[in-house]
Amino acid sequence: MSGLLLILLVAAPAIAAASALVSNNARLAEGVNLLAAAVSLACAILLVIAAGAGRGGTWWAGYILLDVTGAWVVLCGAVVYLLASIYAIGYMRLLDEEERLPRFYALFAAFALTILAGPLMNNAGLYWIAIELTTLVSTFLVAFERDAGAMEAAWKYIIVVSAGISVALLGTVILYWGGSLVLGPTYDLTWQELRRAAPEMNPGILTLAFLLVLVGYGTKVGLAPMHTWLPDAHSESPAPVSAMLSGALLNAAMLGIVRFLSIVDAAKVGSLPRGAFIGLGLFSVLVGTLFIVRQRGVKRLMAYSSVEHMGIMALGFGFGGPLGVAGALYHMLNHSLNKSLMFFGAGNAMRAYGTKRIAGIGDVMGRMPSQGGLWLAGAAAITGAPPFGLFLSELTILRAGFHGGYDWIAWAMALLLIVIFIGFLNHFRIMYFEVEQARPAKALARLSTWCIAPMWLALLPLLAFGVWWPQGFSAYFDLVAHSLLGSQP
Repeated sequence: MSGLLLILLVAAPAIAAASALVSNNARLAEGVNLLAAAVSLACAILLVIAAGAGRGGTWWAGYILLDVTGAWVVLCGAVVYLLASIYAIGYMRLLDEEERLPRFYALFAAFALTILAGPLMNNAGLYWIAIELTTLVSTFLVAFERDAGAMEAAWKYIIVVSAGISVALLGTVILYWGGSLVLGPTYDLTWQELRRAAPEMNPGILTLAFLLVLVGYGTKVGLAPMHTWLPDAHSESPAPVSAMLSGALLNAAMLGIVRFLSIVDAAKVGSLPRGAFIGLGLFSVLVGTLFIVRQRGVKRLMAYSSVEHMGIMALGFGFGGPLGVAGALYHMLNHSLNKSLMFFGAGNAMRAYGTKRIAGIGDVMGRMPSQGGLWLAGAAAITGAPPFGLFLSELTILRAGFHGGYDWIAWAMALLLIVIFIGFLNHFRIMYFEVEQARPAKALARLSTWCIAPMWLALLPLLAFGVWWPQGFSAYFDLVAHSLLGSQP
C-alpha cells in the first residue's frame, strides 16, 4: 500500500507537468495542477500515518526510503503545494500572461515533484541530485515575470545556490571516501549504511564532510551568511512561487543537514558539528532580525523572516533531544502554513496597490478588510505571538535549549524574537494605520476568492495548532527523535 502511495505522490505532479506542456489551455493546466496538488497532499498524509505506524521501509532496489523524518518533510511540502496551487489560479490570472500560463504550471508542478521526491531519496548522492533539480526548475519560475529585477534574481539564485550545492557535493564525496576506508571501495551510499559505518570512520574526515555539507545545503536553506540569494529570489518571484520557495523548498534542503548530522552523531566525533549548526542557526536569527527591522520592501520583509525561521529550525535540530526535534518539526509545519499565508497577503497587497514598497501601501484594513484581517493575523503569528502555532514551537525550542545546557543561546534567541516582534509589526502598523501613506492613482485591483480562500486554509490550522498540540504529533515527533539517534523509542 505504501509503495502505491509513493507512486501516486510523485506521479500526480508529473502528469500535471506533462499535461500542461502538451496543452495550450491555461484553464486545463491550472485545473490539472490543482488536482495533482490535492492528490499529493492526500498521499502525503497517508504516508505520514504509515511511517508512524511502522509501515515505512525501502522500495525500488533500496533507492526510495519512507521514514518518519522524510515523510514529515514531504507532508509540509504537499501542504504548501496545495495552498499555492489554489492561490496561483487567482494570482496568475492578474498578470495578463494567458499564453504563458501552461508553461508556468508545467514548471510549477515539476518544482513540486522535485521537492516531494527529494526527501524520499535513500542515497546521499541521489538526494543531492534531487536538490540540484529543484534549483534548475525553480530558476525559471523566479524569472517568470521577465522584468529586470526578476532576471537578476534568477541569475543570482542559480549562481549562489549552485556554488553552495557544489560544496555539498564535495562533502558527500569526502564522506564516501571516508566510508570506503571502512566498507571497501564500493558500497551503497544509503543513510543507514553511512550511519552504521560512522563509528569506525576517521573523525576528522567525518567532521570535514559535515562542515562542507552544512555550508552547501545551508546555502539552499538560506542560513546566514550564505543567504544572499534568498531575499532577491523570494521578492521577485510570483507570490505562489515565493510560498513554495519559503514554505517547501527550504525544508527539503534542511533535511539533508539533519540526516548528515545523525551520521556524525553516530560516530561521536565531538561537539564541533553540532556547535557549528547551532552557531549558523543563531547567526541567521540575528541577520534576519537586523534586516527585518530596517526593511523597505514588503516581500523582502517576508524573505528575511524566512532566514530567521530557518535559523530557529536549525537551533531546534541543533539543540537536539526529543524537545529540540519536536520543536523543530512543529515549527516546520507551522512555518510552512504561516509563510504561505504571508506571501499570499503580500501578493494581494502588491497587486492591489501596484507596488512592492511598504511606504506605498496604506490603510489596508479600510481598503481590503477581509484580506487585510487575515494578513494582519498572519503577521502576528509569524512573529511567534500567541495563540498561534509558531508560539508553541518556538517555546518548545527554547525549552530544549535550556534543557540541553545552551542557556545563553536560548536567552539570545528569546531576545532576538522580542526585537523581531516589535520590528515586524511596526511595518504592519505603518501599512495599516498610517492613513497618509502613498495612494495608487487608480482604484484598487479586485481580487478573486482564489486569492482569499487559501489564506483562510492556512490561518485556521495555525490557530488550532496554537491552542492544541495533537497527541499524535507528540508520539510521531518522539519516533523521529529516536530515528535520528538510531535508537528505539
